[in-house]
Amino acid sequence: MLYCYNIHAIKIKYIGTRMTAIIKRTTLKVRDMEKSLVFYEQILGMRKYYDDKITLSGNLLPGGNAGDLTRLVIMEAKDPEIGKIGLLQWLNPSSPPPAVNYNFEYGQPVFVAEVSDAEKIYEIAKLHDIEIRAPLSEATYPAANGGEVKVRSVGLFDPDGHFFECNQRLEG
Repeated sequence: MLYCYNIHAIKIKYIGTRMTAIIKRTTLKVRDMEKSLVFYEQILGMRKYYDDKITLSGNLLPGGNAGDLTRLVIMEAKDPEIGKIGLLQWLNPSSPPPAVNYNFEYGQPVFVAEVSDAEKIYEIAKLHDIEIRAPLSEATYPAANGGEVKVRSVGLFDPDGHFFECNQRLEG
């Protein structure tokens, strides 16, 4: 739903209808598909859903021109409908990419992943020389329902600097 917030009166006024769109996939531009696949398959445990070359029309995607050849790999996690991550690499023309930025800046997302074993992810990430922002730790946060959520977490960057907060829910 779309709401309008009046800060002074602390009132919420309904001004529209519920959004019917479902965010099914986020696509990330990557420098090296094979390095990215190691991260998404070996670290996060995702699997390939789609893998093909696509010639761009030049009309929809910002940053591309008609005739550009790309490779799109769509990774799928546990849910087959939502949470997919597309990995898009320019094949032709290709240009040297900028240096990887490991800072959280405007326009950059934080991906929050629910994982079954944060410690295992941490250990595998170390084996693959993955950039680790926050080593294994535990924390308690306020829950949406008023209770508490306890998590074991590790913070990782994929090979292109996209940040992943990997949380394992703990009892209690």
